[in-house]
Amino acid sequence: MANDRPTLYTGVTSDLIKRVYQHKNNVIQGFTAKYKLHKLVYYETFGTIQEAIIREKQIKDMNREEKIEMIKTVNPMFEDLYDKILEQLYSK
Repeated sequence: MANDRPTLYTGVTSDLIKRVYQHKNNVIQGFTAKYKLHKLVYYETFGTIQEAIIREKQIKDMNREEKIEMIKTVNPMFEDLYDKILEQLYSK
């Protein structure tokens, strides 16, 4: 998750659509609500939650520049990917 600065947040979830909705709408108070991190700019999917947690830790160990470069490889304009995910989900 990011804002326009960009301030970045990394997390793990078993339900990406629900979790991003919660972040976008400040349902849960915390870091993302405080810094208005309402844009999904990057995500990865995994077969198990254990794999996802391992990757989350790897990303959290990266420095800011590494994270930005990683995001730019798939989303160079830092567009919000949430609506694209919803379109893919509901077009099936």
